[in-house]
Amino acid sequence: MDQKREDAAHSAPGFDPKLIEPYIVKDPQALAVNAAKALENLGKAASTWLAPRERGEIIDPVSEPMTELVKTMSKVAEYWMADPKRTLEAQTHLLSAVFAVWSRSMTRFSSTDQAVADPLPKDKRFADEDWQRNPFFDFLRQTYLVLSEWAEKLVTDAEGLDDHTRHKAAFYMRQITAALSPANFVATNPQLYRETVASSGANLVKGMKMLAEDIAAGRGELRMRQTDTSKFVVGQNMAITPGKVIAQSDVCEVLQYEATTETVLKRPLLICPPWINKFYILDLNPQKSFIKWCVDQGHTVFVISWVNPDERHAHKDWESYIREGVDFALDAIEKATGETEVNSVGYCVGGTLLAATLALHAQEKNSRIASSTLFTTQVDFTYAGDLKVFVDEDQLQGLEDRMQQTGYLDGSKMASAFNMLRASELIWPYFVNNYLKGQDPMPFDLLYWNSDSTRMAAANHSFYLRNCYLNNTLSQGKMQLAGKTLLLKDVKIPIYNLATREDHIAPAKSVFIGSQCFGGPVEYVLSGSGHIAGVVNPPDKQKYQYWTNGAPKGDYESWVESAKETPGSWWPHWQRWIENLNSERVPARKPGGDALNAISDAPGSYVLARV
Repeated sequence: MDQKREDAAHSAPGFDPKLIEPYIVKDPQALAVNAAKALENLGKAASTWLAPRERGEIIDPVSEPMTELVKTMSKVAEYWMADPKRTLEAQTHLLSAVFAVWSRSMTRFSSTDQAVADPLPKDKRFADEDWQRNPFFDFLRQTYLVLSEWAEKLVTDAEGLDDHTRHKAAFYMRQITAALSPANFVATNPQLYRETVASSGANLVKGMKMLAEDIAAGRGELRMRQTDTSKFVVGQNMAITPGKVIAQSDVCEVLQYEATTETVLKRPLLICPPWINKFYILDLNPQKSFIKWCVDQGHTVFVISWVNPDERHAHKDWESYIREGVDFALDAIEKATGETEVNSVGYCVGGTLLAATLALHAQEKNSRIASSTLFTTQVDFTYAGDLKVFVDEDQLQGLEDRMQQTGYLDGSKMASAFNMLRASELIWPYFVNNYLKGQDPMPFDLLYWNSDSTRMAAANHSFYLRNCYLNNTLSQGKMQLAGKTLLLKDVKIPIYNLATREDHIAPAKSVFIGSQCFGGPVEYVLSGSGHIAGVVNPPDKQKYQYWTNGAPKGDYESWVESAKETPGSWWPHWQRWIENLNSERVPARKPGGDALNAISDAPGSYVLARV
């Protein structure tokens, strides 16, 4: 063996034969036995997936997304194949890139003295040392990166595509390249290969067992676990800020939290969260809770907890969510406190609904909302990001047809769409860790909340997609609600508009442009990080930063370039903004006041319903 190593070292001085040892199977019999067990578990997973489909309980419109993908990518291929010169150009570009990989690999393999520069981008999927020091895996890594770059360039350089088709093509190409990464397969991932050899395949046995369990948990759909869900219970170690449910309608519960200060701001605070997720993202635990922090600053906090809809809510539309949600909560606040002016907060689509409510109230001479804070909220959807890929007339019609059958959209469908926006971070790492490494995920409160998805009522979801993503009616002054045409220019109250710099759901530029739709003063603030972490950022953590630059005028890039950066959380800046509007205080209030009896303790019953 030593002689063979010596001979290999002489024939390939740039290669250390010891690198091969962790990849040599030591116990073929044990590996064969575990491979059989893994296949058996894989068979159980397949049976669990097939059973509800054979019974007709699940009907997968598999052809629709695949047809959309093929139709879109065919337009890209048509451009490159239509002209032999363009075809040759594309092939030449690919061959030259692959030849450069081959040349670098051979140079590195044959010499230890000559340093070989790696011009390819760094990618955290290839952090293991053997992705570069082992010639086989190094070649795979480089080849994958140049192929991915080439494939994405085909979309970028294809001419004659309309903007929506190009956007879809780029998105689908990223999904394909993310799925085909060598990091996602046992035989092409050095770490997976070593672990499989070291455990004689025991990792695959456990991984396939977890796969079967996750499909069973999803009742025939893959519900990929991203965290240890056994460590969290809503109402016990999550969403535990003390409070009461003081009112309940068909679409929401209204929660009021107990004061922790002797005096409170005269204006109560109403929070309108998104209905596509549950409200306790703002009350994960006492250390991260925006709700608790607001209570501790002297706010009388009220929160809308949306119902997890079923077939009974099929016809609940945006007007229903305004009248039986926002307006219902305002009525409850007035009864509980006697106040007719409130500060409001809307998060994501909850903010979009709140903005539409403000425009409707302006026409109805309803002045109960005196200020509004919008977290990562779009009112103009021109630059709405990759979610627009899923919305065009054909796709929307198919979605509406499916929702008509049940009365709602299953929460897992929306969760999958959000995960696809960052597939390389939110899908494939968990696929590898769970099903190929056989590792149990770590407990993480944010990912537990992310997995606690909600359904969307058919009428509500259809109105949202058509009026916002498809036709962008709110920003254009064309949205029809309650027999009125809504105009955001009618909204004259002060707006605090928070965007997050790395947001993939409500891009910061989109929020910036939407800020210019309102008719009153707007304070645009840009926070570091993304859609969740940029919002849920308690001051004592001293994380990230935020930028301020006054009103959102001009273009987004110029605003950012001259903005002032401040380290830490934006929460205290927002509190100063609120108090500058009205700092009057009154004695602390009890939940429900003298007019409303508590229905139950917070967080209520609606938030506990799981899909």
